[in-house]
Amino acid sequence: MDYFRGMKFRAVFILFLVCLATGGRLRAQTNAVPAESAEIDVDAVMDAATQFAQDNLDDNVLKALQDVDRDKVADFLKNFQSALNGDSVVDVAPLKDAANTVLPLLDAHAETQPYAAWLRARLDYFDAAEELGNLPPPPPPPGTNQPPRVVNPPFAAEQEIWIKKVSPRPWPEAAKKFVPALKPVFLAEGVPAELVWLAEVESGFDAHARSPAGAVGMFQLMPATAKNLGLSLFPFDQRKQPESAAHAAAKYLRRLHTQFGDWRLAVAAYNCGEGTVEKLLKRHHTTSYEGIATYLPAETQMYVPKVEATVAHREGAALEKLKAA
Repeated sequence: MDYFRGMKFRAVFILFLVCLATGGRLRAQTNAVPAESAEIDVDAVMDAATQFAQDNLDDNVLKALQDVDRDKVADFLKNFQSALNGDSVVDVAPLKDAANTVLPLLDAHAETQPYAAWLRARLDYFDAAEELGNLPPPPPPPGTNQPPRVVNPPFAAEQEIWIKKVSPRPWPEAAKKFVPALKPVFLAEGVPAELVWLAEVESGFDAHARSPAGAVGMFQLMPATAKNLGLSLFPFDQRKQPESAAHAAAKYLRRLHTQFGDWRLAVAAYNCGEGTVEKLLKRHHTTSYEGIATYLPAETQMYVPKVEATVAHREGAALEKLKAA
């Protein structure tokens, strides 16, 4: 009797959570079961509520790890996310050893493998940041013996390094399936098909990749962005569905290109947000990506030339010359 009372309480509690998650109403389903024959699948509802919590709250990211491992991973993810959001590219490089230590820990548990996919797609940031940090400093200003102010590497240096890093890479295995399937989706949204390769940079074409900040899927869409683009996060997260996510990503890229009139700026805004790009353009009185390149967040400074090099390597196309429909 206590068992069934407990099950009833559990079901009612979870249904309460689901109602909260859906704004006090449950969505009607196309193939709904008649009310008189409906049965509550408690496990399914629990899974849905858990998924909602993960997608919106992201509180228990590392629950599968042992305490010592969880602390180590949490510390690294916090530091890495902070470095990516910071204003210095070279500050990413010192986290390389920690990343190589943490990746197997994330890979060892099903619950944290989406974070491993996200990190794996960014491992080359550490090497690139290290190489960029080893570049000779710019010459001092004329007429002074003072060393120049420490600045981020110029965009041209980033381009050169990323072309060198990306050009030897074969196609990711998953790309062989998804690139032909998703190119028509991009074209249908009025976006150059070549931009499907954002998925390689974002996730390595892993539909389950997840960032510590809450971006999910092959195209790493944040919850608010996904909802704004018409995707549902509950009870099933459409960011994990390649075709739905591709439609949303392409739609977002089209909006950004319409706003900025330039694919480099659109790609930068896709990574760090249109508000950040807009503010920098106004602050530095420019309309070009090159005019703000060294002021963008560290990840974006590496992301844009990496996307550019990837599109050039995979498609033989220049990012800035792609034609919008």
